[in-house]
Amino acid sequence: MSAEDEKATEIAQSAAVDVATESGSEESVIEYLGDPAADRKGTRTVRWLIPALLAALFVASAAFAGVGYFLWYRADQQVNAAASDAALKAASDGAAAILTYAPETMDKDFANAKSHLTGDFLKHYTEYTDTVVTPAVKERAVKKQAVIARAAVSEMHPDKAVVLAFINQISVSKQDPDGSFSASSVKITMVDVDGKWLISEFDPV
Repeated sequence: MSAEDEKATEIAQSAAVDVATESGSEESVIEYLGDPAADRKGTRTVRWLIPALLAALFVASAAFAGVGYFLWYRADQQVNAAASDAALKAASDGAAAILTYAPETMDKDFANAKSHLTGDFLKHYTEYTDTVVTPAVKERAVKKQAVIARAAVSEMHPDKAVVLAFINQISVSKQDPDGSFSASSVKITMVDVDGKWLISEFDPV
């Protein structure tokens, strides 16, 4: 082999080594930094997954909120409505009992009224009926009949309620046998005593 042929062979071998080295370098770059083509494919996958995940989370949140509303909020609302109705009925029944009595049923009427009362108001009512109302009923044959024209709960708490009631009352006595009519409004404070709504205050408004 001539000197020129040997030179040509060396150049060819050198070129082959360079190509191999460059190829290895590219594979190393791909290994450490990732294949751009693969990255583009992964990016497309991630871009597709994010909206899907967000939609799933939104649906799950909405479902949880709906379940919470019906299990907790609605249940709580139903409990509050039931308590409000019970307090309103107790206030109406109690107010009518306080203002209704007759000579022939006086003792029974006062006992019934007291069963709706509690606290200081019960003490006040007992003293008032014993010292003022009872003598008047006996002497003048006073008879009163009260009807709740309208009532509504104005405040509601777990163990206390305030009811505004409009009351119509008819009074008959020896001095007024034809009777007289009166209308009044009262603010009735109710308290929950061992699961029973009782009147603790009875204030004209």
